[in-house]
Amino acid sequence: MKTSNAVFGSRGDFTTSPEISQVFGELVGIWLLSQWLKAGQSRKIRLVELGPGRGTLMDDILRVVTQFPASRSALKSVHLIENSHAMQAIQEEKLLPASKVGPWELSWHDSLDDVQQETGDYTMLVAHEFFDALPIHVLERTQQGWHEVLICDTPGTLVSPTPSSRFRLVLSPSPTPTSTILGLSSPRFQALPVGSRVEVSHPAFKVARMVGSVLGSGDTSRGSALIVDYGGDKAYGDSFRAFKDHRIVDVFHRPGECDLTANVDFAYLKEAFADLATPHGPLPQSDFLTRMGMDIRVEALKRAAKTEARKEEIDKAACRLVDTMGMGMEYRVLGITSHGRIGDDAGAADDVWPFMGMEEPGNSQ
Repeated sequence: MKTSNAVFGSRGDFTTSPEISQVFGELVGIWLLSQWLKAGQSRKIRLVELGPGRGTLMDDILRVVTQFPASRSALKSVHLIENSHAMQAIQEEKLLPASKVGPWELSWHDSLDDVQQETGDYTMLVAHEFFDALPIHVLERTQQGWHEVLICDTPGTLVSPTPSSRFRLVLSPSPTPTSTILGLSSPRFQALPVGSRVEVSHPAFKVARMVGSVLGSGDTSRGSALIVDYGGDKAYGDSFRAFKDHRIVDVFHRPGECDLTANVDFAYLKEAFADLATPHGPLPQSDFLTRMGMDIRVEALKRAAKTEARKEEIDKAACRLVDTMGMGMEYRVLGITSHGRIGDDAGAADDVWPFMGMEEPGNSQ
């Protein structure tokens, strides 16, 4: 990706939920804070974000955490997992003023592995639109086993032609070491019939495993996490796509200048940390925000708004976040806690979506 390109916001390739409304980040912060409260408030807090973008989400979370005296005094450090120096500079400009006011440390790391384990701290971790951007392998099951869909610039056995580019997707003539290993990496893949295609992200599996290690390892109050992303509790075979200027374009259109994404297989992430932490969900973003009391927060913002135009802007932003024909269903929210292992009904073992039950009227916006 060229660092000169605007990726986020109205001038970039896409607009993220935190940039649409502050309510999104505030409710994420409230969820994380509620888990710390359940753990007893005795531990220092460290906040970790994977792929912080412009720093908007972390800024909103910090506003919530520092609003309450107990959590403000408990906040020890903020760790941003970001290897782009250009993005680090943007994040620093956003977050450095708050770090100077509060007695907490702000630091950047190339990988979650680089964040030192602190057994005495409570980790609040968030990953918003992080996993969908990780590399994938596309596999296709044949009579001979799992073959890999590859990219080439010469004629071959075409799987999908792309008229706008010299590049083509081709099927490997035989199973590759990668396709063989990844095809065996989940029992769900092994059950698929011949002709099935599946997108598999080993980096996503690896990072999810790290998240489980940070939150789990036998300690029942080491932390909690929220993963918010495109996808669902299943594997996908044809979700790989490219965005340019808020439009879907050919995946080979202007290489290095588009945002590439693939739906997240949340079931695969849960398999990665199955022995380390407990999953909750995933559930649609609209359900998460509604259960967290989005309507109440939106009404409070509207009461504080000074003009009718601002009130309408707040309403439109909220509507977009929970629209069941758009972001409200396209995005899924996976909660992770260190309260145990996956069981037959692990997602319901702890009510971690706390405030408003589904029997309450949802946000109709």
